[in-house]
Amino acid sequence: MAVLIFILALIVIIYGIYVTVTGVFAFTKNRTVIHEFKPLTRFAVLIPARNEGEVIASLINSLKRENYPPELFDVYALINNCNDNTPEVAKECGANIMHMSPSVTCKGDVLKEAFARLSARGYDAFVIFDADNVVHPDFLMKMNNIYQSGYEVAQGRKDTKNMSDNWISASYSIFYNLQNFFFNKARTHIKASATINGTGFMVSDSLVRDGFNPLSITEDIELSIMCILKGHRVVYCDDAITYDEQPTEFKAAWHQRKRWSKGIMQCTGIYSGRLLSRFFKEKDFSSLDKIFFMISPFMQVFATLPVILLILTSAFNLADESFIHSTLLTTAVGFVFGYIVMVGVCIFTVGWYRQDLKGSLGGIFLFIVFMFTWIPINIVCIFKKKNFNWVPVRHCRNVDANALYYRSKT
Repeated sequence: MAVLIFILALIVIIYGIYVTVTGVFAFTKNRTVIHEFKPLTRFAVLIPARNEGEVIASLINSLKRENYPPELFDVYALINNCNDNTPEVAKECGANIMHMSPSVTCKGDVLKEAFARLSARGYDAFVIFDADNVVHPDFLMKMNNIYQSGYEVAQGRKDTKNMSDNWISASYSIFYNLQNFFFNKARTHIKASATINGTGFMVSDSLVRDGFNPLSITEDIELSIMCILKGHRVVYCDDAITYDEQPTEFKAAWHQRKRWSKGIMQCTGIYSGRLLSRFFKEKDFSSLDKIFFMISPFMQVFATLPVILLILTSAFNLADESFIHSTLLTTAVGFVFGYIVMVGVCIFTVGWYRQDLKGSLGGIFLFIVFMFTWIPINIVCIFKKKNFNWVPVRHCRNVDANALYYRSKT
């Protein structure tokens, strides 16, 4: 039993070392060169929307304040089975209204249909936002620079409109901070592929015209994988900022994260073989790195096994007493040390992105609870074969966009 516990713990430690080491590259020099250009790229801005009449006006109005020539981008509200006033609000604000087919029920299918219907209209690239977003005025200009520098796909930084609401919204914000800095930024610095994160991203018309047919319920992860398999890499831009509304209720957060985990697990089954083949054939680090990213839900569950076995070993005296005591002590010390480090890292990212430290303290100190609740979520996803039904998260937070922009500059 002692040997088994050691082996399982060693696997978890090795995975943790990989995550840590790759994250450290965020502090190194950025090897991805992005030049500055005049506004040249013609964008179609896509807003998938289902019953978002309360918030979509804030997004469209923020897009009107983009520091980018209005003749070079068009805004499309992609209306998907709405039964509120979303189309009317979007049209009144100046967006083009595009009604999706009644059979379309998920965001991946919405984007697939929109790409197909707009591909003949001469756009260079598409930019995708969620209807509850607010956008930094330099977003399109930053994406123009990336596209003109020769990159086909890019992810901007996902920030939060309502970080200070409670510990759940603060935990979401911190989660995105960590992904922004230690995953996406780190990979862009070493010229590996970042990952697309749901909203605030750009993809070229030529890339999606080559085929976009999502098979899972996480179209953003699939698009990231598709790029890698086609020899493209996702570039991350820390200065292209999207402000997103986060859930504040645990039930809504639970259902949302279930869909994320299930979708990642689906992608693991569908694409791991192709990614592994590309890694060996092309020596493409991004392919292997994406596999490590996709197995994270499984690793969260796997990490509980040595702890469970250690508890059982202690309860039933299945190993030498000195081994049990020393291992329990090491585990306890490691947990305390890890918690302290986690709190420090959370404080660092909140400070780095000039967010409200005082308002996010609940999320900082309870972030471990946010992460631990992912374990039962992943266990449910492993054993549930069918997809989870989409559960709407109501968005109602309209914020002063100028205050958000000011925060990003101070």
